[in-house]
Amino acid sequence: MLFAHAKIEASLTLRHGEQVLLTLLIPLAVLIGLSKLDLLSASTLGSVSKVDWVTPRVLALAVMSSAFTGQAIALGFDRRYGVLKRLSTTALPRWLLVAGRVVATLVVVGLQAVILGLVAALLGWRPSIGGLAAGVVFLVVGTLSFGALGVLLGGSLRAEAVLALANIIWLVLLFAGGILLAPSTMPTGLHDFVLLLPSGALAEGLRAAFVDGTFAWGPVAVLAAWAVVAGAVATRTTKLT
Repeated sequence: MLFAHAKIEASLTLRHGEQVLLTLLIPLAVLIGLSKLDLLSASTLGSVSKVDWVTPRVLALAVMSSAFTGQAIALGFDRRYGVLKRLSTTALPRWLLVAGRVVATLVVVGLQAVILGLVAALLGWRPSIGGLAAGVVFLVVGTLSFGALGVLLGGSLRAEAVLALANIIWLVLLFAGGILLAPSTMPTGLHDFVLLLPSGALAEGLRAAFVDGTFAWGPVAVLAAWAVVAGAVATRTTKLT
């Protein structure tokens, strides 16, 4: 039942044109654009090549797009059209409704990571071999964290409000949440705040894994905290309609 439900959710996501644009084409455009164009200063890059600097942050963007924005919008409109209400009357238990979406999101993120990784490799990306396992851990924990936030948003507000807020939050986190603008380039107070955001924690954790080859315990703790708190609140606030 879990496999069947996750397969349906994943296929619906991949067949949705707007979802594919958000979750894959935009990260690909950012990856290629920032790797090929002279948009990053030498002080930002340091001793790291452009593609090595960009790739971990694009992977964080892909996770945020799929697990948070895409999940929230899909859930909001599923509630609006009565999809969840009808599914709740079938043999699927409620925990499996959530688990199926989680597994489907992990599948989509996995496909994104493979495609983005292959394109980055063609552009010259050379990740630290010792940090690959740590990178996978951050992709999984980041997906769970952003997925919980997506369920929290998509399960509590009207579909139109979810659509607007999800896209606004996506834009804010992209430009000011530690993804395209590294926290190290920000003032001290803002730097510390951004590292406590799930976007900043995921981007820095992936950077540490793929560039430095290390496992960053601080960022993974931040992501786990967001996942637990958002998941706990979502269980109380999510509505079927």
